[in-house]
Amino acid sequence: MDQPFLTVPPSMIKDGTVTDAYFNRTDETLAHAGRNPNVVAEVTADQFGDGTFEVLAGMNEVADLFEDIPVDVDALPEGTLFDGGPVLTIEGPYRSFLRYETALLGLLSQASAFATRALAARVVAGSTPLLSFGSRHLHPVLAAVVERSALIGGFDGISNEAAGELLGREASGTMPHSLLLIYGQDHMPEAWLAFDEAVDDDVARIALCDTFTDERVESLEAARTLGGALEGVRLDTTGSRRGDFKHIVREVRWELDANGFEHVDIFISGGIGLELIDRLNPHADGFGVGSFITSAPPVDFALDIVEVDGTSTAKRGKLSGRKHVYRTEAGEHVVSRVDISPPPNATSLMEPLVRDGEIVTDADIDIAAERARQEATRVAFDPWDHT
Repeated sequence: MDQPFLTVPPSMIKDGTVTDAYFNRTDETLAHAGRNPNVVAEVTADQFGDGTFEVLAGMNEVADLFEDIPVDVDALPEGTLFDGGPVLTIEGPYRSFLRYETALLGLLSQASAFATRALAARVVAGSTPLLSFGSRHLHPVLAAVVERSALIGGFDGISNEAAGELLGREASGTMPHSLLLIYGQDHMPEAWLAFDEAVDDDVARIALCDTFTDERVESLEAARTLGGALEGVRLDTTGSRRGDFKHIVREVRWELDANGFEHVDIFISGGIGLELIDRLNPHADGFGVGSFITSAPPVDFALDIVEVDGTSTAKRGKLSGRKHVYRTEAGEHVVSRVDISPPPNATSLMEPLVRDGEIVTDADIDIAAERARQEATRVAFDPWDHT
């Protein structure tokens, strides 16, 4: 194989090559039969809501997928929290888009799962800073996907440099354990000083302080070495050595304060999920969260035809016909047939995304993140549904 890495090039996604074989067989069959009906198809995760909300993400790539394809696409705005019913509707000649179903569902499924986990962490953390450390747990081709989704979920920063370039965001991060290991246990101050001297002034001086000895000892040593230049210490203590991690964090805070280093923040990383965020949040100044996001099970989206040449239809287990999606004043997610009047004072959620192959909506990360934040309050999003 000439191409390095098992990465499908964007051109194969865009031309519909990334598809399941039976869509090609269907296309051949319809072409042979001279049939190409106008259909309405919906993407859903559940037909009926169960009170568990998820965050819609990945719409930027969905728009790119359908650009120049002769279809109309309506969708919930990115960052919307959904609970049952369609998140996206496609209308057009079926053969024009049938081969894109596989890629479409993949673009939405993982991004939405990542964003949902990120929002759960944000709600539990409150205003405490959160950085995405998850790209190392995924194939490199997904680096920008997980980082973008984390930002939509409300994270404050990302760690992956390539993703930062694609998203127009500055990647964050200071030092790994390897830097301290190279200098050795007896020369940790030299490592911290070398870092301080080498990196740009706008890079936060946060020293990793759990490599060889007690976290309290290394934190105090880093603080005494860098003095006022030190902005924080990072505790990435491996799980087998944590014991009562809350006590360790509180002890570090106590000793830093007792020795005149009240300005030094404590940043926590390594296997951080909702339980640790909740437990450590009163004593931490920031978290790096990785595997909690990347281990999220993909949202089980499916695409189903609900109308053929103007006639409502559906397979067993699905709901036929076009639908409207609303948000009520009380925060309810309401899905109804198009011939039913909306609930009083409800807001229609579906918006145009693509019209006859032209993208008509911009995908803005900050707008989507703000929408997710507001929606989390409006629908009483429960982060513990996503542990």
